[in-house]
Formats: sequence, C-alpha cells, structure tokens
Amino acid sequence: MRRILVSGKVQKVGYRDFIVRCARDLRVAGWVRNLSDGRVELLVAGEGDAPDALIEAAREGPLQAQVTHVEVLPATGQQPKGFTKRFTV
Repeated sequence: MRRILVSGKVQKVGYRDFIVRCARDLRVAGWVRNLSDGRVELLVAGEGDAPDALIEAAREGPLQAQVTHVEVLPATGQQPKGFTKRFTV
C-alpha cells in the first residue's frame, strides 16, 4: 500500500475523477482527495503491477492538469475496498 502526493495544477481540472476512472479500470483499491495546500493525495493498494500503473497515470493526469512532482511514500493501515473520491482536507 502506498501514499502518493501530487503537486502542480491538479485541482479544478478533473484530476480526481481521472484518477478514479484509472483506478477502477486497473482494479486498484484506495482513495483520492484534494489537500488544502493545493496538492492531491492518493492511497493506493492492489495486486501485481496495477498500483505502479496508477502511479504512472497520476504522473500524467488529465489534459488540463500540469503535474510537477509526485512523491510516493509507504502507507500502513487497513486495506481499502474499492476506490473512492474523498472530500478535501
């Protein structure tokens, strides 16, 4: 399980919806949310190469986004089920 922090122009450009679609296509579990500092945070868990594929998608984002930095950190806790979009924190 990994925690991903994405910086750049990633809010108000459909970034979270893009990530939700990608995650569901890849059958990855977790969530995505905006942070009050302008970044987007993801929690990602899955089998095989699927989490890495989602991280690569996060580096690209939708056409309107401009990703400048992606930080990948280990995460602990209970494995999520499904993939959801959460409220801003």
